Amino acid sequence: MTPAGSLLVAQNLRKTYGSTPALDGASFSVHPGEIVAVMGPSGSGKSTLLHCLAGIVTPDAGTVSYGGRELSSMSDAERSALRRSDFGFVFQFGQLVPELTCVENVALPLRLDGVRRKEAERTALEWMERLEVGSSAGRRPGEVSGGQGQRVAVARALAASPKVIFADEPTGALDSLNGERVMELLTESARTAGTAVVLVTHEARVAAYSDRDIVVRDGRCLDAEYAV
Repeated sequence: MTPAGSLLVAQNLRKTYGSTPALDGASFSVHPGEIVAVMGPSGSGKSTLLHCLAGIVTPDAGTVSYGGRELSSMSDAERSALRRSDFGFVFQFGQLVPELTCVENVALPLRLDGVRRKEAERTALEWMERLEVGSSAGRRPGEVSGGQGQRVAVARALAASPKVIFADEPTGALDSLNGERVMELLTESARTAGTAVVLVTHEARVAAYSDRDIVVRDGRCLDAEYAV
């Protein structure tokens, strides 16, 4: 049964790599504007779950629905368009394009969606100012610190006004101080914009920024309150 009012829903997902099951009947949902932390040890299936939710990986069984429509019913082009417009991504190492300036990186999702350069970069700069990295607009990723680069990545994720942000260990490559600041800015900005966040982490201090915790164990999703 689909939880009422859910924006993104996964039901009974199964995914196996070779003979190794990554997901074994996992179910998950997130409401509009909700921040959900997905926790669990390395190899538990956290990242596989996130990739299935984002339509990057197709599960062997089960369904993922976004806005009431199953991702499996969409064409590759439709799923790609969804990841440009409705989904934003923040990865552990930022994955910024090194040849582009920081403002060009933030503007990239908008440019790929057909927004003109001037308008895209204006929007990008506004988000960079909110994330406290406006002064790095003209620099390339290799010219900024790790913490600044990750804030640029968060700005890129938010620039296209997505409905959902998928954040995979977004502070994993940062020291605790920079990690805390990135999480503060990510969650504050997401709440202001009404964006849902699916946050994959193994750190309790990072999960503390969420509204709800889910633990992935043995390929299944458990409410953290009962995952003992």
